[in-house]
Amino acid sequence: MTAAATTHDEYHDHGPAKGFMRWIVTTNHKDIGTLYLVFALVMFFVGGIMAMVIRMELFEPGMQFVDPQFFNSMTTMHALVMVFGAVMPAFAGLANWMIPMMIGAPDMALPRLNNMSFWVLVFAVLLLASTLFMEGGAPAAGWTLYPPLVLQGGNNLPFAVFSVHLLGVSSILASINIIVTILNMRAPGMTMMKMPLFCWTWLITAFLLIAVLPVFAAAVTMLLTDAHFGTSFFDAAGGGDPVLYQHLFWFFGHPEVYIIVLPAFGVVSTVIPTFSRKPLFGYSSMVYATASIAFLSMIVWAHHQFTVGMPLAGELYFMYATMLIAVPTGVKVLNWTATMWKGSLTFETPMLFAVAFVVLFTFGGFTGVMLSLAPADFQYHDSYFVVAHFHYTLVVGGTFPVFAAVYYWLPKWTGHMYNEKLGQLHFWLTLFSFNLTFLVQHFLGLAGMPRRIPDYAIQFADFNMISSIGAFILGASQLLFLYIVVQTIRGGEKATDEVWEDAAKHGLEWTLPSPPPYHTFATAPEIK
Repeated sequence: MTAAATTHDEYHDHGPAKGFMRWIVTTNHKDIGTLYLVFALVMFFVGGIMAMVIRMELFEPGMQFVDPQFFNSMTTMHALVMVFGAVMPAFAGLANWMIPMMIGAPDMALPRLNNMSFWVLVFAVLLLASTLFMEGGAPAAGWTLYPPLVLQGGNNLPFAVFSVHLLGVSSILASINIIVTILNMRAPGMTMMKMPLFCWTWLITAFLLIAVLPVFAAAVTMLLTDAHFGTSFFDAAGGGDPVLYQHLFWFFGHPEVYIIVLPAFGVVSTVIPTFSRKPLFGYSSMVYATASIAFLSMIVWAHHQFTVGMPLAGELYFMYATMLIAVPTGVKVLNWTATMWKGSLTFETPMLFAVAFVVLFTFGGFTGVMLSLAPADFQYHDSYFVVAHFHYTLVVGGTFPVFAAVYYWLPKWTGHMYNEKLGQLHFWLTLFSFNLTFLVQHFLGLAGMPRRIPDYAIQFADFNMISSIGAFILGASQLLFLYIVVQTIRGGEKATDEVWEDAAKHGLEWTLPSPPPYHTFATAPEIK
């Protein structure tokens, strides 16, 4: 039997499962990519509703709507749902959809494992959400789950810990699949240094996930044994140390930031060349910068802990190592800017989100340099300045590139063109409301407002009101995004073979939402 007789689509489209069951048992990388993306969109709105509860309570001083325990549960669940339920599955969906097509593979290397990793994720997030309905409510110790506070949360801890384990299993299985696919299933002639940068960023991210998730799993397991089995890993009265948990958590937590941001870099490195009508500037330096960021992210974790009383030598090391991570990040910003320099630029919606990402993420990087200075961090620590900083890195790094990617590849996925005017309206509403929400939080932090509090002093009232208004507009703006996506899926203007005009003529076939080149595994003459 020749390869042509068992092409990817023929194999998958003629299977026994139809209708609803098709989505349950599918091993098609496009179907699973779609499942990830739809699930991420649902969780994006769930996490957004939690954020609305937080901003509603902080609209003015005093306790208005929720009690402090529930407020703290919302801050915990908002972060966990957004990180593990929305942003990471969104990038996993993009990986499933695009990596096989970018490298000329018929599917992911391990299709059944692919299906399993998605459904494990769904059960994990549902298990986490179930803690909201338990006696004592969901964990109320922030997304970091710090002891001893998290140990006082009633019966929710075992469920939260098991959820974290399942989330880790899902991510590790997906990472193994991506690594095996990229290393073993590239089309003949495609060397590693000819891969699209999106594949490179995901390959490095997958190794990062496998390296750090087991550490987080170990930390929460130790929390569980402290709570229910009489151990004292983090209990000072029994000879333990709560700071040990911080070290274990942040060894995972800081690379987690880059687990989110590196695939975003890959998306931006795909979108910007297309709308600049130029190849990406400095491809190999981008690959090495990505690997450098991944390595450095694993040796800077304790900059989150400058105030725990570490030795001066430790503070100096983590301060300098943190500053060092700005170098490869700066290389990337330089290369994106150089790609646009003297290009034939057009500003369709994907390009608007990509350029906004470059500008705002760089701004978040500057506030990160401020926080990396140990003496200054003593003042900023646990204030709203930190909240503002990480939203300028994680919201910009997690959502803007996903929006760019969806607008960029939606014509390929659906065969229909989205409404460009509505897409641009969504961009400007999102950009305006995002900055209205989080820019003023820098000022709140510098003025001394602590984070994770449901009430605050009267002098912080004006900026909090502005921030809350911005948040409500930001949340409402995403309903427009939902409308655009649904409208595009249901029909509309037919997409052409070359969606983004003239780009293919400039040697950018790998960056375009077009079919893989002729030498895929399904059609390659060498493969019988």
